[in-house]
Amino acid sequence: MDEAGTYDAGPDDPGAGREPASPRLVSRKTVLRAALAATAAIPVALAAGPALARTAAASGAAPQLTPSCDDGDDPTPEQMEGPYFKPNSPQRTSLLEPGLPGTLLTVTGYVFGRACLPLSGVLLDFWQADANGAYDNTGFRLRGHQYTDSRGSFTLTTIVPGLYPGRTRHLHVKLQAPGRPVLTTQLYFPNEPRNNTDTIFDPRLLMTVRDGGGGREAAFDFVLDVPQSPGPDPTPTPPGGTWAVGVTYREGDRVTYAGRAYVCLQAHTAQPGWEPPAVPALWRAA
Repeated sequence: MDEAGTYDAGPDDPGAGREPASPRLVSRKTVLRAALAATAAIPVALAAGPALARTAAASGAAPQLTPSCDDGDDPTPEQMEGPYFKPNSPQRTSLLEPGLPGTLLTVTGYVFGRACLPLSGVLLDFWQADANGAYDNTGFRLRGHQYTDSRGSFTLTTIVPGLYPGRTRHLHVKLQAPGRPVLTTQLYFPNEPRNNTDTIFDPRLLMTVRDGGGGREAAFDFVLDVPQSPGPDPTPTPPGGTWAVGVTYREGDRVTYAGRAYVCLQAHTAQPGWEPPAVPALWRAA
């Protein structure tokens, strides 16, 4: 980064996430991903609205760095850069190299602005320790930057970082939207014993991690302080149905919408754009 605060092939890392609270409610990004997986059409109102991967849970806390999205996702906290950041990393989405030992790790997610709309062209610069807990300070092993695509999404293919004294397992990342300040942060793994002893560990920066794909698969979404205009107003609910915005539905609940009956598949709080015909991940025709 130069004196003017612009990023030179590697911005300060931001990251944010948190563990879901109970009860688990389906968030907009959960619906978006489920619909994409099912190759279902995404309604305009849903695509324009927030689609955060974390389940919604009202924390009651004021935003600390960036405004929270309207379905309850926390803002992205900032964390220290640490001593091992290097600018001018190569542009690549995979940090794997021939002969590199370690457990395969794939990290996916989205980057959003203040109105919870996805941000394209955001620079993300990742760096990490190898499987033995060592950083490459002479070259660019396990270092690389990339940009979010037109949907605001990113994918990183790497290995699970090792441990070194005093720290829990983590990934470093810097994010910078075009023309905006750099945000630096770190991402953490759940259920790590050293999470309880690491003095800078922040549970809001926990990734969602599971086994799969021959290794481990992780997910995390970032929210940056980028002004945005809200999306268009959704089409109002036709009169006569029992489905309504703001109602918390549970699995098995039944509603009617536009003269047809539906059964709830996942617990969630109804939002504009989530009308039963539009979200097969949440509703099935009865």
